[in-house]
Amino acid sequence: MPVAPHGSWRSPISSDLIVAQSITLPEVRIDHGRVYWLEGRPQERGRYVVVAEGGEDLTPPAFNVRTRVHEYGGGAWTVADGVLYFSNFGDGRVYRDLAPLTPEGAYRYADLIVDPHSGVIAVREDHSAGGEPVNTIVRVDSSGQTEILAEGHDFFSSPRPSPDGRHLAYLAWDHPRMPWDGTTLYLDGTPVAGGLAESIFQPEFSPDGSALFYVSDCTGWWNLCRHDLMTGETRSLAPMSAEFGEPQWVFGMSTYAFAGADRLVCTYTENGLGRLAVIDLATAAFTSIDAPYKDFSSLRAEGNRVVFRAGSPKTPAAIVSLDLATGENEVLKQSTNVSDDPAISRCFTQPRAVEYPSGSRTAHGLFYPAFHPDYTGPDGERAPLIVKCHGGPTAAASSTLDLRIQYWTSRGIAVLDVNYGGSTGHGRAYRELLNGNWGIVDVDDAVNGAGYLAGEGLIDGNRCAITGGSAGGYTVLAALTFRDFFRGGASHYGVSDLAVLARDTHKFESRYLDTLIGPYPAREDLYRERSPLAHAERLNAPVIFFQGDEDQVVPTNQTELMVNALRAKGAPVGYLLFAGEQHGFRQAANIKRALDAELLFYAVNVFRTGLYF
Repeated sequence: MPVAPHGSWRSPISSDLIVAQSITLPEVRIDHGRVYWLEGRPQERGRYVVVAEGGEDLTPPAFNVRTRVHEYGGGAWTVADGVLYFSNFGDGRVYRDLAPLTPEGAYRYADLIVDPHSGVIAVREDHSAGGEPVNTIVRVDSSGQTEILAEGHDFFSSPRPSPDGRHLAYLAWDHPRMPWDGTTLYLDGTPVAGGLAESIFQPEFSPDGSALFYVSDCTGWWNLCRHDLMTGETRSLAPMSAEFGEPQWVFGMSTYAFAGADRLVCTYTENGLGRLAVIDLATAAFTSIDAPYKDFSSLRAEGNRVVFRAGSPKTPAAIVSLDLATGENEVLKQSTNVSDDPAISRCFTQPRAVEYPSGSRTAHGLFYPAFHPDYTGPDGERAPLIVKCHGGPTAAASSTLDLRIQYWTSRGIAVLDVNYGGSTGHGRAYRELLNGNWGIVDVDDAVNGAGYLAGEGLIDGNRCAITGGSAGGYTVLAALTFRDFFRGGASHYGVSDLAVLARDTHKFESRYLDTLIGPYPAREDLYRERSPLAHAERLNAPVIFFQGDEDQVVPTNQTELMVNALRAKGAPVGYLLFAGEQHGFRQAANIKRALDAELLFYAVNVFRTGLYF
C-alpha cells in the first residue's frame, strides 16, 4: 500500500464528479397513488423541476419551481387530482399546470395546499408596500380571485383545510420568536395549542375530520398529539424522548401522514438517528419499521404506500416508496448514482456518532475518519481535521452519504460534523443551550470536539481547520477570532458583524438575535463583544470567504467588511463572490469552484501538504 502524507491522497471523488452527478431531492408528494418529487439541478443553474414517477418532467425549462417566502422557501408546489400547482421563482406567481393563476404583483406564495371545495390555500408574503413584508394566509379560487383567510400575525405556516372544507387550521407566531421557540395552533381563528414557549409543528386533520393532529414540544421533546374536535380533549401519542418534529426553516415539511383511517406512519429522531414507525390509532400500538435508512424527511402516505426522502451513511439521499403490507422498499430516484460505482464507493468512509465533554455538559457530533483503500499515512502521522459547523444554527448533522464530506476524507483529511449545543435532535433543552450564548456554546463545542479527537489519537490537533455556512460561518469566524486553536477556516456566507445583521436582514430572522444574543440595541455591548469584525485584529489565521451577490439573508456587506479588515492588516485571506447566487450555492460551476478553492486554500495555508484534485 503506498505511503503518502494525509491530504495528498489521489481520490476519484472530484468536484467535477460531484456536480456532474448530483441533484437535490427536497420534497415528495403522492396523489391518487402516483408519486411526484422536486429536483434541484445544479447543472441547470440550480433550477427546481417537478418530476412525476417514471421520470417525466412536468415543468419545462422556462419554469423554476421555487419560492422565497421567508427567503428559505419550501412548499412551493402540490399536486391534487392530477393537477400541478406551483410557484414560479421568476415572477412569484402561482401556476395551475402551466397557466398563471395568481395576478402579477409583489407577492410570494408558499405552503400550497388544495381545498377541493374552494381552491388553493397558501401563505402569501406581500412586498408591495415596501419595508417589512406582510404575511397572511389566502385562498385563491379558480378565477384567480384572492381572499385573505388569516392575518394579524407576523408569520403564518401550515394552513390545513378539513376534509369537508368547513374548518381551517394553521400556525402563527410573532417577533421575536422563531417557530421552534413558540407557535400557536389556530382552528377557525381560535387558539387550541401552543404559545410563547411551546413549538407546534405540522397540524393535520384526521381523514374523517374528527380530530386535529399535530406535534408539540410541551414535554421537552417534539411528540405527536391528538385534539378531538367534539370533546376538545387533547392527548399525547407515543410520548418518548425523541423528536417527531423539525425546526421550520422551510415550508411544506412533513414527518407523519395518515395511511388510512386508523393508521399513522411517522418518522422521528432518537439519539441522533432517524427511524420509522406505525401507530395504530384505535389501539395506540406503536410498531417500529425496519428500514435501511437513518435519515428521513418529507413523508407522505396513501393506504399501504408510504413515500419519503431518505438516506444512510452508505447511500445518498433518495426518494423511496415503502409498501406497508410487504415491507418492501423501492428507490424511485437517487440524488446521485456515484455510489453505485464500486471504484468510487470503495473509497467511502463511515461516520460514527461521538459524544464528548464540553465544559460541564456533553456535546455531540459525527466523526468521519480519513480513509482510502489504496493509501496509508506515514508512521506517526495523524490525519488533519476539518470541523464542519451546520447552519441554522438549529439544524443538525445528517448521517446521509454526502460526497462533499467524502471529497475530504478520501484525500486523507478527517471530518467532524458537530451537533453543537443549539442543534435539533436532542430535545428542547439542548436546543435552548444557544439562547443568549451564540458565539460561545457553539465555539466551545467545535473546539472541544477537535480537542477530544486529538486526545484520543484520532487526528492531528495541530492541523485543524473549521468550515461552515450561514450561522455555521459565524461560528467559524468567532472560533478563529476568539480562540487560538484552529489553524484556518472557511466562511460560507457567514455573519461577521452581529449589529449589522440585526439592522439589515430579512423579516423572518430580523429578531432572531434577540434570543441568540440579546435585544438590540439595548444590548449593543454584547453584539460588539461577540462580533468578529469588531475584533478583527485578533484574527490571524488564514481564512477564505464564499458569498453570493444576491444573498438577502446574510447580505454581501457582511463578508466584504470582514475581508477588507483582514486585508488591511495583511492577514492571509481569500474571497470568492458568485454572481446570481443567493443564500447557498445552487449552480454547478460555483459549487465546483468553491469546493476546489477551499481544498487549495487549506493545502497551501493550513495543512501545508501536497494535494490531488
